[in-house]
Amino acid sequence: MFLSSLLAAAVLMMSPNPDQDALVRAETAQGGIVGRRVDGVASFKGLPYAAPPVGPLRWRPPQQPAAWTGERDAGQVGAICIQPPSNGDPGVGPLPMSEDCLTLNVWTPEARGTEPLPVMVWIHGGGYNNGSGTAALYDGARLARRGVVVVTINYRLGRLGFFDHPALASERSPDEPAANYGVMDQIAALEWVRDNAAAFGGDPGNVTIFGESAGGAAVTQLMVAPSARGLFHRAVVQSGMGRQRSAALALDRPGRPSAQSLGRAWARGAGLAANATAADLRAVPAEGLLNPMPAFYSDNLIVDGVVLTEDVVQAFAGGREAPVPLILGANSAEFWWIRPSDAGAYGRTDDAMTEAEHDALLAAYGGPEGYDQHVVSDLVFNEPGRHLARLHAANGHPTWLYRFDVAPESNPEPSGGATHASERPYVFDNLHTVGRPMGERDERAATAMADYWTTFAERGDPNGPGRPAWPEFGAERRLLEFTNDGPAARAIPNAARLDLIEAFYERTR
Repeated sequence: MFLSSLLAAAVLMMSPNPDQDALVRAETAQGGIVGRRVDGVASFKGLPYAAPPVGPLRWRPPQQPAAWTGERDAGQVGAICIQPPSNGDPGVGPLPMSEDCLTLNVWTPEARGTEPLPVMVWIHGGGYNNGSGTAALYDGARLARRGVVVVTINYRLGRLGFFDHPALASERSPDEPAANYGVMDQIAALEWVRDNAAAFGGDPGNVTIFGESAGGAAVTQLMVAPSARGLFHRAVVQSGMGRQRSAALALDRPGRPSAQSLGRAWARGAGLAANATAADLRAVPAEGLLNPMPAFYSDNLIVDGVVLTEDVVQAFAGGREAPVPLILGANSAEFWWIRPSDAGAYGRTDDAMTEAEHDALLAAYGGPEGYDQHVVSDLVFNEPGRHLARLHAANGHPTWLYRFDVAPESNPEPSGGATHASERPYVFDNLHTVGRPMGERDERAATAMADYWTTFAERGDPNGPGRPAWPEFGAERRLLEFTNDGPAARAIPNAARLDLIEAFYERTR
């Protein structure tokens, strides 16, 4: 056993009087830690996987965390990363927030055999601008009871995580990675998991990364990042897009300013001098970097040439993605409230359509009302997810596609289906965090989803006894749809309109 009950008083760095009967101990590469045991699951929270990225380390690659002597209390989550107000998003987590936020949390079952357990590393969403791994929504205890080690992480967000400026470039060595600090943090966390998984009973040779929205996009980025290769062995992409184009580091592309152009424009708007230095930039208070908020789809996706060398879809098309088993999918009513005429990056996704393409899609959606309600979701999530699934399967790698269409009776939204991010409490089997009544059919859906996900982490195949078979996405081109009546294998819904969108993307790529 790697964990044991702590029966005597411990010298802790924090929380001097914890309940001794609930304490558990583990030994990491940085030092001893003391977590908590609840209902057969041990948790260790607020563990630093990198040095605080503050002062001269702002806009630098993550550095190794410092070791400590004695035992560190791991009973509380760390601070969330700097971000705007949550506006009620249950994926954000509790305050405080700080630049010193590069921590992770671990849940592991106490009752286990001698074989190491699969590890699941969650990458939260939030448009690369908000969210954390500390939210109750992402508590990993219920997944851990299924026989996995669960890890949730924080990573730098917004301009602290995705930013560059000529002044920063002037102080870097030519081979130093830049701009994608949030992605570098994710890779550093995976390196920490590789080095420390065994301390929690986990198998560093069987790591699954899974994430939603921007976290799903992060999974696809990690699948094409050279320095992430070998740090994970399965991947799950929940509503992770797939067709997005990244900005270059210093070279403006047609229709896409570079990261340095965006950095100069922000600095100018913030009142900094044209010749602002790196020291001037680092002197800006962290909260001052929030205004205006960068947009994920147009500002936070960067090909820097080192961490990320090409767009995700380009790498998949060339067979250069990680050759790992992959689950990916989307929800049935993702962005149902966004219209193609709306301002912002998502509302512009159909701007390049010809009149003929637009008319054909109007007919496929049954008229303007159906088009307005569903085309953005199909352009951003459904067709791109199908496209990545086709590419990954064609490259010879096991692939499974899903569609989530579970909507609780208590859902107050007139969405007509499952809206963006609504699958998260089902995946974690944490329906109690939703904040409104959930029914028996929701409990069944959560059990099924969590079972599929953890079985996939264990075996590299989501199928197991006692639940409907999930066909591999190969020649059959079928998916598993999670419905109010239970999961069912079927043909891809709305394939005809997705085909029209695919033709549009192929013409405009």
